[in-house]
Amino acid sequence: MQVLPIYCDCGITGFESPAAEYREMGLSLDELLIHNPNATFIGLASGNSMEGVGIFSGDLLIVDRSKNVKDGFVIVANLNGNFVCKILDKTNKRLLSASGDHMPVYITENDVFQLEGKVTYNVRRFDEAFNLSVFL
Repeated sequence: MQVLPIYCDCGITGFESPAAEYREMGLSLDELLIHNPNATFIGLASGNSMEGVGIFSGDLLIVDRSKNVKDGFVIVANLNGNFVCKILDKTNKRLLSASGDHMPVYITENDVFQLEGKVTYNVRRFDEAFNLSVFL
C-alpha cells in the first residue's frame, strides 16, 4: 500500500484536490492502522482524563496486544473489571492520567490488573456531534 503525503491548506477554495489523479487507488484504513489484525482491537474512549495526550471522549482507540510496552506508553488495561486508558508507569506500579484533574492510580496486590495492549492510533470524528462552535 502506498500512502500519499497530501498537505491541505484550509484557507484556499476553488481548486481541484491534488489527490484527484489518485482517485482510482484503493485506500484501506485497516492496512494503514492495523499491523497485526489478530492482536488488535478497537476501543471507544470515554471521559476527559487523557485529553492532555489528545484522546477525547468518543475517539476510537486502535489497541495492539502484540506490542511491547514501556513506561510512558499509552495503554488500555483491565483494572478490577473496568477497562481504562492510561499512561503506564511500571516502575512505580501506577497508571497516570493526562490531566491534572485526575490523581495517579496505584496498582496494589489486591487489584486485578491485566494489560490489554498499547494504544497505537487514535481516530477522532468530526461531524455534527463534535462541537466546533467554540472556535466561531
